[in-house]
Amino acid sequence: MAWTEITRRDYRRSGGRYASDLTDGEWALLAPFMPAASAVGRPRETDLRAVMNALLYIASTGCQWRQLPREFPPYSTVQGYFYAWSREGRFAAINCQSASKRDPLSACNRDPLVGFRIAVTSAPFAGVGA
Repeated sequence: MAWTEITRRDYRRSGGRYASDLTDGEWALLAPFMPAASAVGRPRETDLRAVMNALLYIASTGCQWRQLPREFPPYSTVQGYFYAWSREGRFAAINCQSASKRDPLSACNRDPLVGFRIAVTSAPFAGVGA
């Protein structure tokens, strides 16, 4: 794709603190995949959009967990959400959803549980000792 004045305007990443921050439109697509707040226990204090922005910052810059800037939630919180969401298959489900929008004939459209199965079968030591 050639960069024209129209495409530059459409893909501009200004407005966020970092270039990796989610736009409102991107967050609207990801928000349905985020876990609902628990009905029991303490109310959630962590903003899930900030957690997702932190994960995208780490992915785009390659920084270490402990080097996460202070504008984001504590690295241990971000790390905890990352591992939990990976185990639950949330990232696979997001990937599957975006793949099905790009390619209507993708495997995700034929098997609605493919994201869940990928997450379960790719878990560390899955099936060891069974």
